[in-house]
Amino acid sequence: MTAFDVGLSGAECRLELDGGDDVPLPVDRWHEDANAADHVLLDACHGPTIDLGCGPGRMVAALARRGIVALGVDNSPVAVALTRTRGGAALHRDVFGRLPGAGRWAHVLLADGNIGIGGDPVVLLRRARGLLHGRGSVLVEVEPPGCGLRRERARVDGGAWFDWARVDATAVTPTAARAGLKPRWLTARDGRWFTELVRS
Repeated sequence: MTAFDVGLSGAECRLELDGGDDVPLPVDRWHEDANAADHVLLDACHGPTIDLGCGPGRMVAALARRGIVALGVDNSPVAVALTRTRGGAALHRDVFGRLPGAGRWAHVLLADGNIGIGGDPVVLLRRARGLLHGRGSVLVEVEPPGCGLRRERARVDGGAWFDWARVDATAVTPTAARAGLKPRWLTARDGRWFTELVRS
């Protein structure tokens, strides 16, 4: 079990960035039901939704309770097991690997800073775009203004290093443009920032 899996199981953990920042991970929030800020993204989901980096599955479970077809994807078997325990559907896969329904999803969800997966947000957004049908959208949580776009190495509580990135509310528009996407809206709630990206 990795340090990240331990965190998913409920232990406190921190994200250490090679630039020197040390960021506490909101593990408690991941294990709670979706909160008011999460509903900014959930309320924008009007059809089948795939959640990349679903973690313990609060968003997948919330969508399922609304009667929306939702699938979580995570490379952590602990995350997948937790999502299924909550009543959500989830697959243990690499988000860049083969996924069901490619080209047919209404929404791709990248909550909790998961736009950083893989360390290159443009590559990830292109991947997300390829999962959507023509009128679909990518629903993304970004950082508050201040960090811009940063590509970094990260690790959780002294574990193995991996590629990560951060994108803030001011950098998401030019970043999305390079992936053939543009914001439909950008908003903040309770100190968190969210955007919906559609094809340019």
